[in-house]
Amino acid sequence: MNTKIAYKLVVLVILTAVFLSACGAGGFGSKPTNTPQVVRIATDATYPPFETVNETSKEMEGFDMDLIREIAKETGLNIEIVNLNFDSLLAGMAQCQYDAALSAITITEERSQSMSFSDPYINAGQIVTVNMKTNDINGPQDLTGKKIGAQIATTGAIEAEKLGGSEVKTYDTVDLAFQDLINRQIDAVVTDYPTSLAFVQVNAEDLKVVGEAFTNESYGIAVCKNKPELLATLNKGLATVKANGFVASLEKKWLAGE
Repeated sequence: MNTKIAYKLVVLVILTAVFLSACGAGGFGSKPTNTPQVVRIATDATYPPFETVNETSKEMEGFDMDLIREIAKETGLNIEIVNLNFDSLLAGMAQCQYDAALSAITITEERSQSMSFSDPYINAGQIVTVNMKTNDINGPQDLTGKKIGAQIATTGAIEAEKLGGSEVKTYDTVDLAFQDLINRQIDAVVTDYPTSLAFVQVNAEDLKVVGEAFTNESYGIAVCKNKPELLATLNKGLATVKANGFVASLEKKWLAGE
């Protein structure tokens, strides 16, 4: 073999090996294999004021949607938001079908067994909402013998069952529960206070909140158990948007209607 040709072949083999090694190690601009290029965020966009689909623009909007987009902006994450029902969301997160989920998810001990959670970003206890014409229910203590509506797989449904002595009807989405309450097909709805407040504001002639929040709960961002680096990144971004006042601005925008 010609000496010059042999030399060129050796150089080519060496360069090829270096290139493949760099790619395998995450070089040449590629990200490490444990950091997804696109972070898939699951949500159930039927839960105003935290997540809902704008009927005009068809875009998902709300407290949570603004929050995760701002966190992504602060941390450089490339996110894709996937809309599905809440029951499927929890099951999918338990199996790491999604990288994270943001959907007014209450941090609970049971859920923490199958998914990780970020630091809390808002407190939201359960409260009772009734029809404006109802006068004999003033809080959870008056729900014995009543028909209570709640969204399936939520802490609202769990807390309604705990009350005992009542019939609990679960719904795929919380708006269906409130619609039945407006039509007086159920006696009350138990759900998170901010969500109740949002539905009451829109249906002020038909609905009212009674009593005080009777649980102490916090929302967090759920993260796949196998992605501790993503959890750390989300917590860092969350800390930033808390410190710079962005979360406080969301509370005014989505919860206080300012």
